[in-house]
Amino acid sequence: MTSNKIIEEDLRAIYNSNIDWDRFANKCILISGANGFLPAYMVESLLFANVINPKIDLKVLALVRNIEKAKQRFKDYLDNKNLEFIEQDVCNKIKITQKVDYIIHAASQASPKYYGVDPVGTLSANVIGTMNMLELAKQNQVDSFLYFSSGEVYGQVEDGFNPVKEDYYGYLDPMAVRSCYGESKRMGENMCVSYLHQYKVKAKVVRPFHTYGPGMDLKDGRVYADFVSNILNNKAIELKSDGSARRAFCYLPDAVTGFFTVLLLGKNGEAYNVGNPFAEHSILELANIISKIGDEPVEVIKMPTNDNNFYMKSPLIRNTPNIEKVMELGWKPVVGAKEGFTRTYKSYK
Repeated sequence: MTSNKIIEEDLRAIYNSNIDWDRFANKCILISGANGFLPAYMVESLLFANVINPKIDLKVLALVRNIEKAKQRFKDYLDNKNLEFIEQDVCNKIKITQKVDYIIHAASQASPKYYGVDPVGTLSANVIGTMNMLELAKQNQVDSFLYFSSGEVYGQVEDGFNPVKEDYYGYLDPMAVRSCYGESKRMGENMCVSYLHQYKVKAKVVRPFHTYGPGMDLKDGRVYADFVSNILNNKAIELKSDGSARRAFCYLPDAVTGFFTVLLLGKNGEAYNVGNPFAEHSILELANIISKIGDEPVEVIKMPTNDNNFYMKSPLIRNTPNIEKVMELGWKPVVGAKEGFTRTYKSYK
């Protein structure tokens, strides 16, 4: 059990959602990229469900590239018999011999800071890694395969199409280095439907939108992570743009519940947006919200634009999901930005 009060409350909220945890009873769930921000909470959610109801007796295989980092991330669970680490790169042939019932493929370099310095590594996990995981799913005839895609697959969304639906696709320049992420995520999605078509792999796709919460890397280059880091260090929030870009911000437990919903109830060969259009804010609005969540309010300062070769900025002015499709499965986000970022701040204290 976690020693962090905020995270324990989050895990309890996830457990008390309408997820049918009995579906995982006596099953083996493989999660790639298990150290990552989003999948790590899925690992914890499954282990928490097993603690609350030991009869479930599920097994979590956490596939990670760095076992020491994994042991630090899951330090509260190292003696948990239901958790097993597998150390390897997802781009290598998967070395698993035991029967796997569910696969969640979330291994990916999702932070924009990697797109410029390691585009090949970024696209490899999304293409080669996805191929390896789908092959494993085919061999095991899994109950369900969940692929983590991204809202980046929509490319440049014309404002009239926001909130964006799953069947819209805008311009994405394949000759732009930054497209290494969006283009490879698109390819990964096609691989999922191709394996369903040819090999009957029960694959579903989720497209997360701007998810934040406890455990996020405060140095990963995203503005909201920078903002929380500033508050924790009692520093002014620095805006490096005019702050007009609009994004929909989804609190991690809401998103995780959405991911499990798609894994268990989503239709094979379908993609689902998982985000919170009810918490859409401009970056300036978000800065003002976050500036007041600490023990003392901090100032919001507009800084001169500074080109950064490592952080390749998105050209999108507005990016928000239409979630009608996933809501039909019974999921809806409930946590707003002020509450969610306040909880995030407190989780680091």
